[in-house]
Amino acid sequence: MPNPDREKDSVVLDTFKKRKVMVIDEITEILGCSVPTVRRRLKQWHTYTSHNYNGRYYTLPDIPRFDENGLWKYREILFCKHGNLRQALIHLIIHSPAGLTTREAEGILQVSMGSFMPCFRNIPQVRREKPAGQFVYFSFDEQTFIQQKEKRLKDIERVRLIRPPTDAEAVIILVERIKYPHLSVEQLSMRLNKRGLKIRPEVIRNLFEHHGILKKTSDMQW
Repeated sequence: MPNPDREKDSVVLDTFKKRKVMVIDEITEILGCSVPTVRRRLKQWHTYTSHNYNGRYYTLPDIPRFDENGLWKYREILFCKHGNLRQALIHLIIHSPAGLTTREAEGILQVSMGSFMPCFRNIPQVRREKPAGQFVYFSFDEQTFIQQKEKRLKDIERVRLIRPPTDAEAVIILVERIKYPHLSVEQLSMRLNKRGLKIRPEVIRNLFEHHGILKKTSDMQW
């Protein structure tokens, strides 16, 4: 004898496969039962809940094709295999090579985190610090934290070293290059430093390469 409940369940599961995502009202209508009953069914099916649109959308576990961050997007609806938004963010912070800033988290999760991120300073798995004047969220695990912070500081230093010169600095650098064509990049940097312009050799080198002045040949001493 056919089981009406199983038949309705099959209809819901087939509809999921066609639509990819569904809201609870649609499932309730198909099953013809109460919302609490539907929620129990969703739990039995191990469905994922969207971490945007207020968790309104659901999908079956075999439907999403998650990316390397464990995220799947369907028509602007976002799902994470690691759980809700809070759980997804904790996972990303813990496994990030250099921790995450609010802007970086927003770029990955594609949702606004401005009012959400400050709450993470009280999450046991996460710690917040402010290297170089910007809040960064790191793993609370000491060894992971040390590695993340070291990588973050290296990234900050690399960006600082290769900053582009201002227009005024670029003019001065190019004038010095014309006046003293025999000087190496390091020597030009030292000369400019004596004039009060703290410009690293890497900055000068990048400027010269950008303008085709610095020729990368083995017989030139740069």
